[in-house]
Amino acid sequence: MTEFSARVEEVSISGIREVFEAAGDDAINLGLGQPDFPTPERARRAAIEAIESGAVDGYTSNKGTRELREAIAAKYDRDYSIPMDPGDLIATSGGSEALHLALEAHVDSAGHGPADDRTQSDSPGEEVLFPDPGFVSYDALTRIAGGTPNPLPLREDLTLDPATVEEAITDETAAFVVNSPANPTGAVQSEEDVREFARIADEHDVLCVSDEVYEHVVFEGEHRSPLEFAESDNVVVVSACSKTYSMTGWRLGWVAGSTRRIERMLRVHQYAQACASAPAQYAAEAALSGPQDDVERMVEAFEERRDLVLDGLADIGLETPTPRGAFYAMPKVPDGWVEEVIDRGVVVVPGEAFGEGGAGYARISYATGLEELEEALEIMREATRAVR
Repeated sequence: MTEFSARVEEVSISGIREVFEAAGDDAINLGLGQPDFPTPERARRAAIEAIESGAVDGYTSNKGTRELREAIAAKYDRDYSIPMDPGDLIATSGGSEALHLALEAHVDSAGHGPADDRTQSDSPGEEVLFPDPGFVSYDALTRIAGGTPNPLPLREDLTLDPATVEEAITDETAAFVVNSPANPTGAVQSEEDVREFARIADEHDVLCVSDEVYEHVVFEGEHRSPLEFAESDNVVVVSACSKTYSMTGWRLGWVAGSTRRIERMLRVHQYAQACASAPAQYAAEAALSGPQDDVERMVEAFEERRDLVLDGLADIGLETPTPRGAFYAMPKVPDGWVEEVIDRGVVVVPGEAFGEGGAGYARISYATGLEELEEALEIMREATRAVR
């Protein structure tokens, strides 16, 4: 009888989804990692025009249209002065597929050595190091690739210490993941940290997967990429239009790397996906190429909301490391707090949904309006009184 693969049996449904399903229809949803702003009109219009002209009726190149990849490359030059060859980019079905490609192409399911000489039983899969608490996909996609997850604890301010990464590297380490600005913590790594991550990738000959999906949602400091500082090709960057342009439903991301790494990731992409959605590619090209004023306004709104949430949580008596980017806060909460808040009609996510290091925290998304946030904070105040 055909059973299920061990890789899939090790992966469970996201704890975030379980929280959503437990909440009532009229609940205030502070669990969703999705901007509440509209997709820019120029992006919508570009997709409509491409559909009406018939331009999207067929496959695009496996890597995506040349115009989109040129727009992505131009963005890296404009934002970070990083030269990028459009040929060294793959347009993907969101940042999630980009992460999947990076791990599938670089993580072996059974140790090191020539592929023909290995069997599944020889050794556990190669290790992937990632932040804990961290984005739920890091653990799951490592397991699906046949690798071994190795979650790493964070500093008190919820940033990842490069020294922790370096100490954890062994001969069986295939990759480490850096996420800045971070989901679920909102932490932004310093330039010094990012330089260290690049050095570690170079000196240890280990791949650094830099998840930069929230790259433009920064309130304090600035976003820096290991790609700026690496002297080898041991950095692969994952990003997307999802958060920057409020395009989560369009499912358009990308992965950038050296020619040899892109070629291997393309082998996975072309069989799993063929190409990213054509209408979404035209929309993304327009979003990336047009004026960026809407992005600035959105980030300003998120910062105002963050300040409201931080002040409210402090008023309630909940200690919260200051998030310097993304649109999440992670207060330390007493036992029973998450359940009490959800029972009172506000959806938040328990910190342990993001790893063992998240125990004792809750993730609050402030990707919703000020009035709803104020109402939710009052409910949190009542819930806090009830469990203390």
